[in-house]
Amino acid sequence: MNLRRNFGRALRAARRLRNMPQEALDSVSSRTYISTLERGLKSPTLDKIDQIASELNMHPLSLLAFSFVGRQPAQTIDEVLRQVEAEYLLLVEADRD
Repeated sequence: MNLRRNFGRALRAARRLRNMPQEALDSVSSRTYISTLERGLKSPTLDKIDQIASELNMHPLSLLAFSFVGRQPAQTIDEVLRQVEAEYLLLVEADRD
């Protein structure tokens, strides 16, 4: 699984969904940086994913889910969301200790 490439596909799909050129994200980063992300040449930081998602008016997990879902055998979005929810609840419980 090439996560950088998959994230790039997610970013490109999100931009197209919002009818935004790469330059529309220049408040986050340069068009060159956005282009390198979309081509899978670089990995964004969590902060950068959050900033990009905000500009796209999306939740950051939507970009990450697209990056992971369907890239492994027989994994649907429903399966991934169930797994994430279960693990999230376990993390919340562990954080209470």
